[in-house]
Order: sequence, then structure tokens, then C-alpha cells
Amino acid sequence: MTKASPGEVYDRLRATYPDAHCELDFDGPFQLLIATVLSAQSTDKGVNKVTPALFARCPDAAALACIDRGELEEIIRPTGFFRQKAASLQGIAEALVAGFGGEVPKGIDSLTTLPGVGRKTANVVRGHAFGLPGITADTHVMRVSKRLGWTTSDKPEQVERDLNAEFPEAEWTMVSDVLIFHGRRCCNAKAPACADCPVAQWCPSAGK
Repeated sequence: MTKASPGEVYDRLRATYPDAHCELDFDGPFQLLIATVLSAQSTDKGVNKVTPALFARCPDAAALACIDRGELEEIIRPTGFFRQKAASLQGIAEALVAGFGGEVPKGIDSLTTLPGVGRKTANVVRGHAFGLPGITADTHVMRVSKRLGWTTSDKPEQVERDLNAEFPEAEWTMVSDVLIFHGRRCCNAKAPACADCPVAQWCPSAGK
């Protein structure tokens, strides 16, 4: 294994995935927040199949807060854990209406006051709906960054801090998108495709 800086590795990955982006379909901060919550234990493709009907029925926080719980559960059922997710979505909607005039706040401290919204979800919304840089320490980002030796932690907030220290702030959202693309398409959890990996020569975990 040869050595390379995180910046060099990232440049190679970014060149490999020039179209890296958030794969959830959304129009505005509210839709992205709701879609991100639905994506837990589900695929983005699966979420994208149910959100058109959901947002047609609930175009804003006020409508989502008032919809019958059973109807909401039926709409989002295909995403899995639909009862828990329905409760979370309505809790978020109620908090938005009560505390933020129905609008999604930009500040991470405000976003994380919403029920069930942590830094990972907050950074997805900030990065892709508001253009505010942030590392999204999801399972792919955590796995890939640890395999690359950029972090030794299994704690999302520490991984976020470690990556923040390695990359310019302006790149944080794109770093996350690129690592997520690489994690989904090559550096899989159970069977990483090291033979096809564009950065295997620099990866301390390659072939292990």
C-alpha cells in the first residue's frame, strides 16, 4: 500500500463519482427533512416511491400534523417501521408548526430540537436544502472513512469531527455525497469490491 493524503484520496473518489448527490427526491427543506426521516432502514429508491403521494396529501407541516395517523401509516408503509416513522413525522410536523411557524429552520441547534432529528439528518437538510456545508455521518460515511483510516471512531459525532478536520468546510457536503456513493457502489459493508476500487492502492483495509 502506498500512502496518500485524505485530500488526494478524495480527489480520486470525486473524479470517479462526478455526479455524486443526494439521491432522495425533494422540493425544498420540508420535503427533504421528511424524506430523510423516512430513509432510515430503507432505501432512497423506496422512499422516492412513496413521497409523491405523501407530499400530494401533506404539502406542508400543518397538513402533516393533522393527517389521520392510520392514513399516514398506509402511505408510508412500504418504507418499513411505518408506525414508528408516522409518529416521528407527525411529531416533527407539530414541532415545526408550534415552534417555527411551519418552516424548517436552518440552524443545526434548532433542527436537532425536532423530535428524532439528530446531526446526521440535520446535516443532510442543511447541506442539500440550504447549501450550508456539513458532514453526514451515516453508515456509509462512517464505514468508508474508517476503512480509509480517516477515523478510528464508531461514534457519528466523532467521525463528523474527524472529517471536518481533514477537509475544507466548503467540501463537507460533497465529501459526504462522494463517500456515500462509494459505499453504495463499491465499498459495501459485507463484500467490498476492492479489486475494482479506484483508491485501493491507498486503502489500509484493501483486501482484508
